Amino acid sequence: MRRLIVNADDFGLTQGVNRAIVESHYHGIVTSSTLMANGRAFEDAVPQAKSASPLSVGCHVVLVDGVPILDRKQTSTLVDKAAGDGHFYESLTNFALRAVAGRIDGGEIEAEVIAQIRKLQAAGVVVSHLDTHKHTHIFPQVLRPLLRAAGACGVRAVRNPFGPVRFSVLTKRPGLWKRYGQVAILNRLGGRFRRSVADEGLLTTDGTVGVVATGAMDSYLFEQVVESLPEGTWELVCHPGYNDAELGNVRTRLRDSREVELKLLTSPTTREILNRNHVQLISYRDLA
Repeated sequence: MRRLIVNADDFGLTQGVNRAIVESHYHGIVTSSTLMANGRAFEDAVPQAKSASPLSVGCHVVLVDGVPILDRKQTSTLVDKAAGDGHFYESLTNFALRAVAGRIDGGEIEAEVIAQIRKLQAAGVVVSHLDTHKHTHIFPQVLRPLLRAAGACGVRAVRNPFGPVRFSVLTKRPGLWKRYGQVAILNRLGGRFRRSVADEGLLTTDGTVGVVATGAMDSYLFEQVVESLPEGTWELVCHPGYNDAELGNVRTRLRDSREVELKLLTSPTTREILNRNHVQLISYRDLA
């Protein structure tokens, strides 16, 4: 049996992203989404998340390129002191180097993750799962406190950001070479991830598919992903949205691609591809 969770990230980023995610759920194949506690459109997203009852809503934990929920004293190793604005580091590379070097306090990560989850729960959102902005929990130094925070807040599932990458896709999309190389290297951390999740008693999928195609996903790549989907339960990460004026004020590399994904996710052809390949859609709520 092959099962697929289609999760829309960045719920709460902008009102246009919120609208696209809800449309992709009601009129498309999105089964789950993750909400940013510190997103600028958080207040707009909450009532939509609560009213879309079939949609499984998790927390999109932000530890880079955003603003912490807790104050600076409680996040002193997480914020960019050089910038002086109380924001997280913008660069994932800078964050990763600091984490690997032991310069980020795990207790601060745990406290900030708890604060973000609790903000959603206080707003009436039943948090079904966790993932992280830019997949920061691929690093063990982030994963361990994240899992402790999940347990403290009663969240039972977490995204497995590791998964198969298909070399053959690069023949048609050579622009994905760099991304392919990055994902292939980071996949070496997958075994440690699975052991850590099991040790904490949390649930996860067999992995995530389509990460290499982030920002480039189209009908061809989607069909390639589905046709090569292994047996088991997998997650497809997506980023539908509207490239409007509000998004223009947000730091993100995903702009036009969000509208391309919205059309893909709501296309009848997309569902036909899933049916033809006997792939069952489920949500994180079904997993947990």
